[in-house]
Amino acid sequence: MSELVTGEAVALELRPARLPSRALAVLLDLAVAVAVYVAVTIALVASTSSLDGAAQTALTIATFVLVLVGGPIAVETLSHGRSLGKMACGLRVVRDDGGPIRFRHSLVRGLIGVIEILMTFGVIACIASLVSARGRRLGDVFAGTLVVRERVPFSSAGFMPPPPPWLAGRFSGLDLSAVPDDLWLAVRQYLTRAGQLDPRVGWAMAERLAADVAARTGAPVPREVPPPAYLAAVLQERQAREARRAFGGASSAGGAAVPAVPEVPVAPVSAPPPPPAGPPSHDRPEVSRDVPPGGRPGTGFVPPA
Repeated sequence: MSELVTGEAVALELRPARLPSRALAVLLDLAVAVAVYVAVTIALVASTSSLDGAAQTALTIATFVLVLVGGPIAVETLSHGRSLGKMACGLRVVRDDGGPIRFRHSLVRGLIGVIEILMTFGVIACIASLVSARGRRLGDVFAGTLVVRERVPFSSAGFMPPPPPWLAGRFSGLDLSAVPDDLWLAVRQYLTRAGQLDPRVGWAMAERLAADVAARTGAPVPREVPPPAYLAAVLQERQAREARRAFGGASSAGGAAVPAVPEVPVAPVSAPPPPPAGPPSHDRPEVSRDVPPGGRPGTGFVPPA
């Protein structure tokens, strides 16, 4: 990775293109340019056969300059540093500060490329790219440009393996408050790059990190637990605690406890006592409380017997 500093003092990490990918992109561009140049030359010879030799020579030189020199310059300017070969290889030409190139950058690269690529068959360009720390040829040096890779291959370095299932909740009682943040960062970096390390080196590093974490927690590492699994389980426990503290606590907001609202005692509402039950009367018919015998709507009041 190469660090570029923009005009706003922002550091950009870009991956410079190396010689193999740049050579392949140049070959693809040359193949397209030569094919266009041959087609244009054949068309001019067929259409200018009646002209004299001097006119045909002038047209041939003009075709060479326009197609093999002006064509790549125009394509790079209009596409902001992406020719056909660079598009196929996932490359782009940018300025030293990471910005898009302009016409003057493409012009300088194209004119110097005639000497170091066309006239010397790419020998000067290859030597300059091998000597440069960022793979720049002479055209890039004079133009103030850099060829970078746009398509970076995916890397699984950021994947952190989970702990074994039989360690779930094993270290829930550990006191992790004394473990510093730089030690947690070292543990995380080790777990994400454990697959890229030598087995012996990785095991020794895991033992050292596990001993440091155990010294901070005050509890030794269990003998039956491997150091990498111990680190993964402890780190998962710390992440689970942080998640519970951040999202699980509804009684705290911004670190301050929310006071509880006192409950106001409410007097219980007693139901009215039922009327005394008397002996059932069989002499008079039962009178409804809602509708009286006269057909008028009831008021809900029952006179005493």
